[in-house]
Amino acid sequence: MDVPKEHLSTLLDHGLYSSAQMLGCFAVSSPSISPETSPHLKAESLVLYGDSLFREKEYSRAIQIYKQALQYHKIIPKQNAAASVTIRSSLSAANRSSSPGSLNPSALNENEVKFKIATCHNSLNESKAALAEMEGIPSKSRNLEMHLMMAKLYRNSRHTRAAIGCFKECLRNCPYILDAIIALAELGVSAKDIISLFPQTPNRSGRPPFDYSDSSRWLLRYVEAQCCVASNDYKGGLELFSELLQRFPNNIHILLEMAKVKAVIGKNDEAILDFEKSLRIDERHVTGYIMKGNLFLSMNRPEAAVIAYRGAQELRPDLRSYQGLVRSYLALSKIKEALYVAREAMKAMPQSAKALKLVGDVHASSSSGREKAKKFYESALRLEPGFLGAALALAELHVQEGRNGDAVSLLQGFLKDWADDSLHAKLAQVFAATSMLQEALSHYQAALRINPLSDDARKGLERLEKQMKGVDPDAPEEDEDNEADDAEVDPDDADLL
Repeated sequence: MDVPKEHLSTLLDHGLYSSAQMLGCFAVSSPSISPETSPHLKAESLVLYGDSLFREKEYSRAIQIYKQALQYHKIIPKQNAAASVTIRSSLSAANRSSSPGSLNPSALNENEVKFKIATCHNSLNESKAALAEMEGIPSKSRNLEMHLMMAKLYRNSRHTRAAIGCFKECLRNCPYILDAIIALAELGVSAKDIISLFPQTPNRSGRPPFDYSDSSRWLLRYVEAQCCVASNDYKGGLELFSELLQRFPNNIHILLEMAKVKAVIGKNDEAILDFEKSLRIDERHVTGYIMKGNLFLSMNRPEAAVIAYRGAQELRPDLRSYQGLVRSYLALSKIKEALYVAREAMKAMPQSAKALKLVGDVHASSSSGREKAKKFYESALRLEPGFLGAALALAELHVQEGRNGDAVSLLQGFLKDWADDSLHAKLAQVFAATSMLQEALSHYQAALRINPLSDDARKGLERLEKQMKGVDPDAPEEDEDNEADDAEVDPDDADLL
């Protein structure tokens, strides 16, 4: 073999991904690795080459290489495959704990390669393709990392029941997966049900049962805190988080959780202090900058938000910071800067429907750009047909252009898959504009059942109630009329009339 795969593995193990990628080109093109005589070596070399591409964030290329590896793996003679079952089984535990970019050089695990492909799709925001790959892995072969990814993909796709099942499976194996705890709380699972998932007896992997002593009691409090916040008991959640902060001083995660709650209940100054404290503890905490930017935007301080989002981008650019910068620049009426950022997002994530929508949002900010915005929203929906954000934005364009029927048809197609307050509120708004008041009432009520704190639904319902009483919702209130009358007879203004 011209390029021993052990050397390629060594480069990957030491993080020399650029060198591994170059060496991988030699490995996969070597004539000594014939697909006819050595398909297993060809497949393993391709996977290692794919790992180097993955580590360099060349996800699209990595997907193609991984798929080629699986094709060669399938043509390995069955007798050889049968002989290697024992080897693969012994390596399974090690592989399961590995990162998506690692592979034991002596064997190829088909399910691990599928997981790598799914991870690449997920990194490209191609959720549907990622989920299809993950569903191709038998449930008994999924490890903890796979269960967590499936749970997140199911949740993003609004398959709530399946998502809950996968998150629960994670906690049955390890109660300290905080991502799963937060998600289950947000999906409406009670604290009691979540805690009941914690291992009561040693499981098949030999993990000990959950320790309910004082040393681990903090995790129970954490579950209760997240469930309080998810059920809108913000006071109870803050009290529990404060208790946890006393036990774990300067805990950045807890500070950020408290800041989020304080922002929701309007304690903006306290929330900013918590964000700034978390950034002093760890100035490289991306999420802290993102949340701080979001809070400044909610307080109508876009200049400060730009600084926060830029701080996040300097550490690690991602969709959240691009979205925040676009919103901030639009709030400052800096259309040119907003468009530049949105296009940068699209270049960085060419297969992301959310990045396409971001460009559409900039064009939609002016009446002259609506037609361009429409094309970007439609492209986003072609790329990701279930993308509600793009559908809502496109529906708003339809309304602005007087195409209320098109808006209704578009949004009604999402009702079967989405239980979302913004979807019902937008439908209600369109129905109210076309004097279909009963339909509007029904959707506003549905929005408030889903989210009692929905400001759009509450204000919309107030307008609708006026319409149903035959009152012009845009007419000034009676007190405002009186003030206007008083102003007309103000002697100080007489000379100006």
